[in-house]
Amino acid sequence: MAVKIKLKRLGKIRSPHYRIVVADSRTRRDGRAIEEIGLYHPVQNPSRIEVNSERAQYWLSVGAQPTEPVLAILKLTGDWQAHKGLPAPAPLLQPEPKADKRALFEALAKDTGEESKGEAITQKAKKTDKKADEAADAAAPAESTEA
Repeated sequence: MAVKIKLKRLGKIRSPHYRIVVADSRTRRDGRAIEEIGLYHPVQNPSRIEVNSERAQYWLSVGAQPTEPVLAILKLTGDWQAHKGLPAPAPLLQPEPKADKRALFEALAKDTGEESKGEAITQKAKKTDKKADEAADAAAPAESTEA
């Protein structure tokens, strides 16, 4: 049985993402796989590539042949060079961590001199409590005069 390491396509039209799988070479592209060893999301910037290096090394050592796209991915991650005994490539680009939206909002509110949303809500709650107290005080004397 000839075993290949290939890409299994998932996702919507014009929004592909792939799983890196080990499968029999006679199976369809998106058919049954022996094992899933990684992910590839080309649409993200930079592309998201995750490969279980230990499993990739095992399958390469027992004779699984990678397809051309998978070979390119394995060269980027350094798994192919480790299999062949070559020097490792430069590390992959990682996306920048996303900024905390709450911290940005609070900083912007402080810069503009406006109060934050949380403070505005508590002030509004205080106003409604004050109105409720006034209404209760107004209703209390009327009840005591009737009694």
